[in-house]
Amino acid sequence: MTKAVVKLADGRELIYYGDSAAAASAFPDTRDLRPVELSSQVRYDPMLGEWVIIASHRQDRTYQPLEGECPLCPSAPGHLTEIPAPGYDVAVFENRFPSLVPAPAGAATVGGLLAARPGVGRCEVVCFSQDHAASFADLTPAQAGTVMIAWADRSVELGALPGVEQVFCFENRGPEIGTTLSHPHGQIYAYPFVAPRTARMLATCGEYRTQTGRNLFDDMLAAERSDGERVVCAGEHWTAFVPHAARWPYEVHIYPARRVADLSGLDPAESAEFCEIYLDLLRRFDRLFDAPAPYVSGWHQAPTRAGRADFALHLELFTIRRAPGKLKYLAGSESGVGAFTNDIEPEAAASTLRKLG
Repeated sequence: MTKAVVKLADGRELIYYGDSAAAASAFPDTRDLRPVELSSQVRYDPMLGEWVIIASHRQDRTYQPLEGECPLCPSAPGHLTEIPAPGYDVAVFENRFPSLVPAPAGAATVGGLLAARPGVGRCEVVCFSQDHAASFADLTPAQAGTVMIAWADRSVELGALPGVEQVFCFENRGPEIGTTLSHPHGQIYAYPFVAPRTARMLATCGEYRTQTGRNLFDDMLAAERSDGERVVCAGEHWTAFVPHAARWPYEVHIYPARRVADLSGLDPAESAEFCEIYLDLLRRFDRLFDAPAPYVSGWHQAPTRAGRADFALHLELFTIRRAPGKLKYLAGSESGVGAFTNDIEPEAAASTLRKLG
């Protein structure tokens, strides 16, 4: 596996992964890019104990470009993109309109009930394929393996940046989700705080260990495997199941049998089997309603410092489509107070997904 790092015209990093990386890196970015004035701040919500990112410059980011103007396709004569090369396997670059910025932001640090500080971090875009019309489900296991290598490598490098507390690799797929570019891609956020959901998982895991002396992730996975009714598929190294208290119509969590803190802890056999299982699941999702499934998929990794001994790497995948032509909207109960109602029994969802294998 080859990796090549180059600079874009405005100084942002672009990293190629795959057999074509060295060849792709030979093509310079010849665009005359106007610098984007970045502004990012994180503000603390004392009521919920959570940080919120404020990034007003993102209002001007690229939104659903016309056909033939995709910024993630390889560059071609008359169409220069974020990828200067005429072809690539997997490409990762710093987002031009990031939520978090690598350089010190302009906002000052303040305390008290109105606490705020610079939104220092990094946001990257991961292009899964040069094929504009493809999706992750269209990749071969080998191509998915290259994405896995990129995810793991970027997680290690971003996690080592000063001030970064957590790295989150994710994909938003489909206009129903709010995706602004249709090219197959995902994102990586390097946060200057532990994300609220991760902090909550660590807290409940800590309480469980205090009460039982055991690991909550391990016991939860064992319980799902023992019950079996919500297991969709499993291999030697991974188990994919609909969680007992699923919030979304079709939601699947994928856990490794061997608990590791993050992607860098996986061995080659575990990574290879994950690709097979994940591609299978994505194709089942697309067969749910005979249409491409709008989904969110994300790797939950341990923070860079806190809770690494207890946290279990896993991927969570869900679609917001609950029936043909019908979406699951987060209305009053979910958006207002965070109390979810699921219209589909998790056991029924698991049964449906098993039949679509």
